[in-house]
Amino acid sequence: MRELDSIAIAGAGRLGTALTAALGAAGFVVLGPLGRGADAGCATAVLLCVPDGEIAAAAAAIAPGPLVGHCSGATGLEPLAPHEAFSLHPLMTVPADAPAGALAGAGCAIDGSTPRALAAAEALAAALGMRATRVAAEDRAAYHAAASIASNFLVGLEGAAERLAATAGVDRELLVPLVRAAVENWAERGAAGALTGPVARGDEATVASQRAAVAERAPDLLPMFDAMVEATRGMVLA
Repeated sequence: MRELDSIAIAGAGRLGTALTAALGAAGFVVLGPLGRGADAGCATAVLLCVPDGEIAAAAAAIAPGPLVGHCSGATGLEPLAPHEAFSLHPLMTVPADAPAGALAGAGCAIDGSTPRALAAAEALAAALGMRATRVAAEDRAAYHAAASIASNFLVGLEGAAERLAATAGVDRELLVPLVRAAVENWAERGAAGALTGPVARGDEATVASQRAAVAERAPDLLPMFDAMVEATRGMVLA
């Protein structure tokens, strides 16, 4: 589409670098990744890959004309005003060495202030092999919280499991097949269908012995352990 003849990427962090490579590989003319506040030149669209708190200032530095988008999951389109605006948030963790095809198959939250801007977001998502779904401004915080729980909090939980296993002489690598199987079961069956373990069985004696071990060996993890036991009980009773 004409609006995507050339795309300027503002922000040279992990996502900006990954999107520059991925869009280039998809056949777009890409300018960047540019430093924050850089002139977008003659680009027909500008995609801001900057921290949420810097979106408004970065958008204000762009001369009127191109479509302007951001990659924030939690932010609506208001900080991009008065530009014709869109958002494109890949639902995927992006490591520093992500290959060009790293986003293929991922979900993607999009929005647009006009039909043209929304179509541009849809086209970019499709070109990168992502599955786009429109998430309205009032739903952004809940959507982004779900993404954080599914990704960041999961890593935090696995870090806690790694620490506790080490006290028993068990390496992290031995937990990996278990974690992968649990995630695959959740993906196939949903949380209720995938749940196993002593809480799901109602084996309170085992839960109590686990709690005692956590209290002895990693007491700082006890509040998290208790909260997760209660959350798991809630799923069993639902």
